[in-house]
Amino acid sequence: MSAESTPETGPRARTTRRTSHDRRHSGLRATAWAVTAVLALGGAGAGYVYAGLDGNLSSVDIDRLLGTDRPEKAGDGSENILVLGSDSRSGGNRKLGGGADDGGARADTAMIVHVHGGREKASVVSVPRDTVVDRPECTDGGGGAHPAAHGVMFNSAYAVGGAACAVKTVESMTDLRMDHYLEIDFTGFRKLVDELGGVEVTTTEDIDDPDSRLELAAGTHRLDGAQALGLVRTRHGVGDGSDLGRIQLQQAFLRALARQVKDLGLLTDPKKLYDIADTVTRAVTTDSGLGSVNSLMSFADDLKDIGPGGMHMVTMPVRYDPAAPNRVLPRQEKARLVWEALRNDEPIPRAATADTATGGAGGVVSAP
Repeated sequence: MSAESTPETGPRARTTRRTSHDRRHSGLRATAWAVTAVLALGGAGAGYVYAGLDGNLSSVDIDRLLGTDRPEKAGDGSENILVLGSDSRSGGNRKLGGGADDGGARADTAMIVHVHGGREKASVVSVPRDTVVDRPECTDGGGGAHPAAHGVMFNSAYAVGGAACAVKTVESMTDLRMDHYLEIDFTGFRKLVDELGGVEVTTTEDIDDPDSRLELAAGTHRLDGAQALGLVRTRHGVGDGSDLGRIQLQQAFLRALARQVKDLGLLTDPKKLYDIADTVTRAVTTDSGLGSVNSLMSFADDLKDIGPGGMHMVTMPVRYDPAAPNRVLPRQEKARLVWEALRNDEPIPRAATADTATGGAGGVVSAP
């Protein structure tokens, strides 16, 4: 086994800010849709609130780093966004991550958000961090070249070459152009949930996971930021203890989070809207195309009609690796159905995800 495929026990992240050429570590896919939902509210009529927030943003010039050897952009109005979070535990995220800094980072969480051409629906495909892939040759933000590697974990791409290498690996896997890129960090996620006044979820069974510092009895709860972070980090407290089960929890929480944002009525409270916008812009790193508040507002305004019911969430079709229980292998034929559907801007067919590994945590968490 490659040294790059060292097993991990849970998502970790740090809060170090950086310029477009630095490596910025972050975490948690669940914040991503809240980012777009909150910004969409601003784009719908309170954009003045964002004045002066450009300085909060960090960006990465993905197009410059990857050059022209990439899949073609879709011509049908659809777009793909790669959302990543890393597992480093340094900086302000050390306490939240629950462990010592290991000096590196991997893409602990990842999802491909496909915004359909009509801007009324989105397909979200979670990519398990433990997926065994072939990583293409890539160049990092500092200009360093990294050779291709066979049979390594998906999350090693970010560890080796940062955002650009992660994007190139996803494009190699899917033959889909990633039009945009977002990173989120632990601290920003926690603060965002607290700024929103918590997020209400219902658990159908008790969850007790000391590793993620979460203890919840079955029932309805309004989770604060720390509890929400524990929920989307837990893997040993539900299902089969795998990353696949955690992905199911994250997807359920994401729906609840999107519903919470849509129901807040932030346009009547400019101060709260500004506080949330400040938290969001400090928490994210984007590609250079989204590297200004105006660009984010314009992009998010296109997404404002996509509610929780318009998001179709799946996990990339995989199977457990018989040679390594902590790894999963792509179900290539089924995965091809997913990527072809997105390439053609069509719904993902049920056959693509039927009879694939899930982790067994479905239905444990739902929005009331």
